[in-house]
Amino acid sequence: MSRAQEGESILHDTAGGLSLAPMRGLRPSVGPDRLGRLLCPPYDVISETDRSALLAADPDNAVGVILPRATEPGATPVSGPDDPYTQAAARLDRWVSTGLYRVDPDPTLYVYEMRTAEGVTTRGLLGALELRDPADGVVLPHENTMAGPVADRLALMRATASDLEPIYLIYDGGGAASHVVAGVGDANLLATALTPDETRHRLWGFTDPGMHSAVADDLSTRHALIADGHHRYATYRELQREMRLSAGPGPWDRGLALLVDSTAYGPQVHAIHRVLVGLPVGDALAQAKLVANIEPVDTVEAGLAELGGDTGFAAVLTDGVTSAIVHDVDPALVAGLRIDGEPTELTDLDVTVLHRGLVERVWALPDTADTVGYAHSVSEAVTEASRCGGTAVLLRPTPTAAVAAIAAAGARMPRKSTLFTPKPASGLVMRRFADQR
Repeated sequence: MSRAQEGESILHDTAGGLSLAPMRGLRPSVGPDRLGRLLCPPYDVISETDRSALLAADPDNAVGVILPRATEPGATPVSGPDDPYTQAAARLDRWVSTGLYRVDPDPTLYVYEMRTAEGVTTRGLLGALELRDPADGVVLPHENTMAGPVADRLALMRATASDLEPIYLIYDGGGAASHVVAGVGDANLLATALTPDETRHRLWGFTDPGMHSAVADDLSTRHALIADGHHRYATYRELQREMRLSAGPGPWDRGLALLVDSTAYGPQVHAIHRVLVGLPVGDALAQAKLVANIEPVDTVEAGLAELGGDTGFAAVLTDGVTSAIVHDVDPALVAGLRIDGEPTELTDLDVTVLHRGLVERVWALPDTADTVGYAHSVSEAVTEASRCGGTAVLLRPTPTAAVAAIAAAGARMPRKSTLFTPKPASGLVMRRFADQR
């Protein structure tokens, strides 16, 4: 058995299991046409241009709450301090008081489906996940987090007393929970919408206690990997710690989560690229040449097409004009990156070699978000590199098996190492603490 296969099996060998409870969701009470205009992507993939476009299409788009600003052009003014988090809470309250959003009357487990324009379909259970310490081996993270995003999400959760966006979990299913997800029909369909990216969203709801019990029994022996939402999960747990100190147990002991059976509806994994702010591509390549082979390419596309053949580190460095593949990194440098006790899958990752080796040792850059930025697409990375006089580092996707092995070993990949798609839309279902009592 390979280390990757061994890592995947560990996900099923750890004691304990998942708990995904029904909840009273807060949902928009509008038809399909407007619902598509009210939804938005997760907060961490929305640019300011994207944000403005979403609000221009509908001033009540969910982005006004999940990514708040003190004032919103074109939106109905809300009272209260000129603070973005307070304004987000006031805006959410207004949506509820005016009937734009309504609370489902009974505890519900939801089935949520996303179907992209290319026909890729992901479907899973949406509910209230019991929060667990990663050391329990039940909810397994695989990436490090940054203090800034956690502080931002925590301030928003404190102000709104709500889970506004789900985290995204994947697990190996095949039991009752998977059967519920696979067997949905028109009878329980609650909502459908088409978002601007041409993704079709559908939501079903189930209030039958017998079904809830069957799902609970099935999941109680299972474990899951956080695919997306590491900062949100860290925020869930920090708010839980705070609230338990002041108020004891409560709805903050669970968090909104989408649980997807990866054997049936596994998501796609893409790379998250890097931007070296202020480091020109010529300088980056000249320094990298000391420890790696440099292969000039005519275009970014040509370089990306050639990356698949490399078994070791490989990436395209570009500023949109000059492009080259960096590969065949000095084995002595890679060997020096290993930390005792880490799985080899972690040390061998492109993102690990990039951050620990090239960023810190070759380019001598501080490994911070201000110096090493992130981009969710090639075009975004190249545009940002051109804007800041820097270098885009275009990476390959991280293999899912390696992600599983790293998480199972209790190790952490560098932050922003994986991009799982399609991503759940924000604003379709929220979870207010006050509605769960």
